[in-house]
Amino acid sequence: MRDIEPILEKIRKTVASHRLSCEGEYARTLLDLAPGEKPRINEYGVADAANILYSLGGFSPSPVFREGFVSSLKSLQHRDTGLFSEPTHSPVHTTAHCTAALELFDERPLPPKDLLPYLSRDRLYALLDSLEWVRSPWNNSHIGAGIYVALVLSGAAGREWENDYFAWLWEEADPATGLWRKGCLNAPGSRPLYEHMAGSFHYLFNHEYAARPLRYPEKLVDTQIAMWRDGRVRRGFGESCGFLEIDWIFCLTRAMRQTPHHFREGKNALREFAGGYFDYLQSADPEKDKSFDDLHCLFGAVCAVAELTRALPGEFSAAKPLRLVLDRRPFI
Repeated sequence: MRDIEPILEKIRKTVASHRLSCEGEYARTLLDLAPGEKPRINEYGVADAANILYSLGGFSPSPVFREGFVSSLKSLQHRDTGLFSEPTHSPVHTTAHCTAALELFDERPLPPKDLLPYLSRDRLYALLDSLEWVRSPWNNSHIGAGIYVALVLSGAAGREWENDYFAWLWEEADPATGLWRKGCLNAPGSRPLYEHMAGSFHYLFNHEYAARPLRYPEKLVDTQIAMWRDGRVRRGFGESCGFLEIDWIFCLTRAMRQTPHHFREGKNALREFAGGYFDYLQSADPEKDKSFDDLHCLFGAVCAVAELTRALPGEFSAAKPLRLVLDRRPFI
């Protein structure tokens, strides 16, 4: 059994170092600051500090702690559009991410005014159909999955709308890979397999939240195992903090929950990956490693650690069991 508590303590210290003067206010990065530049509050800094602390069992029972995060997040919403924005991601992604962080405190933002037109089935289907599924499946999934999270977690969308959303995805699942969207992986100009997998991850966590079945779970298991076995994941996989690791892990573990197909092979792939990944996290220097310093990227790593500890019970030990935020609500 591997003790990962030293890794988790390093993560806690990194989050604490990004806290600003007020409770619930966090910078996203420190290493990217220009000389003399002071750290400033950032949407992903606040949301991911909350996400990481929740994951590590670090929520304080103090009302001041809760109110600090809630007020900070709500202050970042644009009142005219109902959206949240940050330079590195689309407004739909940022809105979904901050809305999901507020849910950890049983809170909601104002309804996302600019997204309400997509409560129309025709407008929703037109949006999903218009996404760049071939040349930008990863980035565009932020919109296709984020629209669901922003409307559902804010309380704007109802049951019928959810049924329409998942009906579209059911019809568009790829029978060859289990990914979304069918026929796009082998289309001219298509991006590498791992980008289609990373995009599909976003639709998958919406399915998990809503307890919806996958159409081709066996194919998704095969795809994930083959990616690991054949080295078809991006170079540097497991050697930095980010989201591709949890994308691959989650697609495999959650497909395995819906089918016994190649269960042992899937477990072995996870086990093989985990060894090198924890070696990286053990050796990472937060004062030099920019991915570890970036709270958004660090949160991706925390999600990967949380899912690995659940998928491989008894192989890792920590002072507290980790919780994956995706088991509570969608979007990371």
